[in-house]
Amino acid sequence: MFDARIRRWIDPPLDRFGAGLARLGLGANAVTVIGFLIGVGAWVALAAEADTVALAFIAANRLADGLDGALARRLGPTDLGGYLDIALDFLFYAGVPFFFAVGRPEFALPAAFLIFSFVGTGSSFLAFAAVAAKRGLTTERRGRKAIYYLGGLTEGTETIGLFVLICVWPDGFAVLAWVFGGLCWLTTATRIAFAVEAFRESHPLPDSSPGMTD
Repeated sequence: MFDARIRRWIDPPLDRFGAGLARLGLGANAVTVIGFLIGVGAWVALAAEADTVALAFIAANRLADGLDGALARRLGPTDLGGYLDIALDFLFYAGVPFFFAVGRPEFALPAAFLIFSFVGTGSSFLAFAAVAAKRGLTTERRGRKAIYYLGGLTEGTETIGLFVLICVWPDGFAVLAWVFGGLCWLTTATRIAFAVEAFRESHPLPDSSPGMTD
C-alpha cells in the first residue's frame, strides 16, 4: 500500500549509492544474488532464535534489494535481472516464517497460514503481470520495473514491517501472522477483482491499482 510513496524518498539516495557501485564494476544481478545469500543468513538466525541477528540480516537483504534496482536503472534493466529479483524476493519472503517456525515449532500453524497467504498474494501478482505483458501493458507507479507491479494492501513495505515486528516481538508471532495473513487475503481478493475488471475483452486497464491512493 505504501510502496509507491516510499519510493519517492528512498530512490534518490539508493541511486547515488548505486552509481558508486556501478563505478566499481558491480552489476545488478550480482547484488541481487548477494542480497539473497544475506537473506539466507536471516533464515539461519531465525531458526537459531537469534532475532537481533536476523533483523540485521533482513535489513541488509532489503538494502541489497533496493541497490540492485538502482543499478538496473543506471545500467539498464534485463529480463534475467527482473526474473532473479522477483524469484529470489519471493523465496526470501516465504523463508522467513518457515525458518521462524523451525526454531519455534509451537508457531507452525500460524507460520503455515502466513506462507499460504504469501502464495495468494504472489500468484495473483505474477499472474496479472504475465497477462499484462501479453497485452503490452506497463506502469511506472513503483518505478521502472521488469514486469507490471500490481499494488495492494500488503506490498513490500508492509511485509518488511511485519518481519521487523517478528524480530522485535517474537512472542507475538501468532497474532502478527494471523492478522497479516488475513490482510494478504484481502489483497489477493482485490487483485483478482481488479484483474477481472482489467482483462475483460475490449475493456481498458483501470487507472489505479487496488488498495493504492496518491
